[in-house]
Amino acid sequence: MIFTYNKVKIGVNLLAKINSIAVIGLSGEKVEVEVDLSNGLPAFNIVGLPDKAVEESKERVRSAIKNSGCVFPQKRITVNLAPADLRKEGPSYDLPIAVGILLASEQIFFDSSKTVFVGELSLNGDIRHTNGILPSVMAAKELNFETIVIPGKNTDESSIIDGIAILAADNLKGIVQHYRRETIIEPVVYKEFVEDENQIYEINFSQIVGQEHAKRALEIAASGGHNIFMSGPPGSGKTLLAKALVSILPPLTYPEALEVTKIYSIVGELHQKGSLIQTRPYRNPHHTTSDIALIGGGKWPRPGEISLSHRGVLFLDELPEFPRHVLEVLRQPLEEGFITISRANGTLTFPAQFILVAAQNPCPCGYSTDPEKQCTCNAAQIVRYQKKVSGPLLDRMDLHLEVPRVKYEKLADNSLGEDSEQIRSRVIAAREKQESRFRGTSTISNSEMTLKQLKLYCVLDDEGKSLLLSASKQLGLSARSYHRILKLARTIADLDDSNEIKIGHLAEALQYRPRN
Repeated sequence: MIFTYNKVKIGVNLLAKINSIAVIGLSGEKVEVEVDLSNGLPAFNIVGLPDKAVEESKERVRSAIKNSGCVFPQKRITVNLAPADLRKEGPSYDLPIAVGILLASEQIFFDSSKTVFVGELSLNGDIRHTNGILPSVMAAKELNFETIVIPGKNTDESSIIDGIAILAADNLKGIVQHYRRETIIEPVVYKEFVEDENQIYEINFSQIVGQEHAKRALEIAASGGHNIFMSGPPGSGKTLLAKALVSILPPLTYPEALEVTKIYSIVGELHQKGSLIQTRPYRNPHHTTSDIALIGGGKWPRPGEISLSHRGVLFLDELPEFPRHVLEVLRQPLEEGFITISRANGTLTFPAQFILVAAQNPCPCGYSTDPEKQCTCNAAQIVRYQKKVSGPLLDRMDLHLEVPRVKYEKLADNSLGEDSEQIRSRVIAAREKQESRFRGTSTISNSEMTLKQLKLYCVLDDEGKSLLLSASKQLGLSARSYHRILKLARTIADLDDSNEIKIGHLAEALQYRPRN
């Protein structure tokens, strides 16, 4: 008897088809793994635009099949990864190739048309943790597959997806026994999303003494998703304030958490963070970071720091120390909320909706604005230092802050300031107003408002228009700065639980613009 489940016998040739997923950017595409066994001198060839990691799977698959108690067929084996014009990279095709060989050689029997296989094999047949499993599961569900077989070590991240049977296997032998009906692999139990109310943060606002003006600015930034630029002498608390920002951001919603988790799954950092990421990301790349590491890229583009900080905070300390060409690549993602990377092999788009927190000293020695310590820099050095950051980049920062030295009296005071939870409750209330305002659109926070939404939700009275006109002339505001002031004023009004932007809200927004 010959089974015909996606496997046909043509003369002495046996052909099997197994489905897999190729992760492209943050999405997945179907890949058919066709395995042909024919008579002739034993050989093992893989075609279909494989990269080096896929090519090397031949030795892993051969050893895994032998060490799982199965027979590696001594035939001419040809594996085709279709479509042939789609680049296949990574070791995730090990498992579908091995299962295809076993199915073609009639060592197992099953209908493979509705099942997807993804996973890397070790030489002893174990299935290793594999990057990009979450987007693979989501893609398999969208492509209407009924079942996906994944590594057991990726169980946690896959359990947050419902609507598809997920079989998590620890080794190839277990999969063979499952399809031989010797032992059955039970589907992964779906874990419903539950908001984590007990998140622990490294820094709490109550631990930061003084800097009330900066704390207020961070509250506004968190409420509307605005970028913030801090300048002050060394040791004034700029880094501490940036680290504390994530503690007042609202919890991630389920769609946001899925987006962030997919990114971390692709780059292989998810196993350090659990199944579903519910804490806002905080990234702090060193100033020696390259432009590729910051925005993403490579021969086959991967997400960079700006995508890893999606829906969270990207902190760039010592901003002038970053190479100028590295900082300039931030212009487009700061404006658009995503980054498009074009290579000869194709174009990919990654999300990059983050709050940028930048900090710098006012001069090379750091003390030009400090009233208590003498600056050792001359005027030319200060100008040269400050010119390292371009005007267009600074124009994209919503809040510009001077962070002064904290007085000893305040440092010695052991009384605690306002807790992060109290500030977060106000931030959440402001975000809820924005959620209601932008319902039915792709906009989430005030900083993302389009020009059409600006005209609709940022209406000023005559007094406000007069103030903004006067400020525009005095500060030399660009069109971008003008719009960012309106967005900032809208956020301040939301914190004040006001439907209208009042003169006080606009005045506070204006004080955060830089003075020449």
